[in-house]
Amino acid sequence: MFEFDQYLGFLAFLTILTIGFWLMIFLLTFVIPYWIIGANLENFKMRREAKRKAKQA
Repeated sequence: MFEFDQYLGFLAFLTILTIGFWLMIFLLTFVIPYWIIGANLENFKMRREAKRKAKQA
């Protein structure tokens, strides 16, 4: 059926595929929403600061 090196190659392929899958799930659930929320907060702070400066001037 499979020789030993083919078996190891198949296991390596499955390992890399599984690691990639879980990395993608992690990025989609934690990192990307964190980035979007942080960018929106930064824009909100910049707009608020610009309004304060416009009021003072």
